[in-house]
Amino acid sequence: MMLITLGASIEQCHAQTKLLDLPPSAELIYAVKSSQKGIPVSGEAKVSWQINEANSINKSYRINSETSVAIFGKILKTSSTGSVDQYGLAPEKFLEKRFRRDEASTTFDRQSKIISFSDVDLTYPIKGGEQDRLSATWQLVALARTAGTQLQTGHEWKIFVAGLRDADPWVFKLVETHKIQTTLGELEVLHIQKAPPPDAKGQQIELWLATTLDYYPVRISFHDANGDQVEQKIVSIKKQ
Repeated sequence: MMLITLGASIEQCHAQTKLLDLPPSAELIYAVKSSQKGIPVSGEAKVSWQINEANSINKSYRINSETSVAIFGKILKTSSTGSVDQYGLAPEKFLEKRFRRDEASTTFDRQSKIISFSDVDLTYPIKGGEQDRLSATWQLVALARTAGTQLQTGHEWKIFVAGLRDADPWVFKLVETHKIQTTLGELEVLHIQKAPPPDAKGQQIELWLATTLDYYPVRISFHDANGDQVEQKIVSIKKQ
């Protein structure tokens, strides 16, 4: 078994000094438009974000995401579960089930402090603040909510993110604050971009967080190196 060691990021260290402001539980529905190998596809994505508080100290979270498109039906189902600690979200299990593929998982063993994968014999150490590909967005939401009006254009967040086969540092950057039109009306948003590392051709992500709606992501855009892209735009938000 291969063990890779990486240090905690600046954002992870900063989070230790101030508990993150997590958004209220909610169900978010998005309209989805996608281009897969040049073929346009449309559908719907449903994201359930839940925070459970046993008491003022012990908190846990669950994120479920399902994407369905015309003809094929449900093409992607992901989930992330875990607890909440001084760094924010602390994932324990990440699951992904794609259309016509077996379910794959990533495990964050908090006792052994090891991240492992169901599909590869590779591990990474847990030092605090690490996320999976689903929880990373909501960790970013919490970081932005915590910073609030102190955020300025150009601000960066560094988050170590585990996928299904490996992990690497993601860098998110606040591009601008502006207003966009949505089905929920005109909203002021933080426009944030994530680019792959300079030596990798990974997925690019853009997020628009609505500052007047608890910083929920009201638009999400994914761009792959092969040209495939997915655009999610908010249809409704129901707090739970």
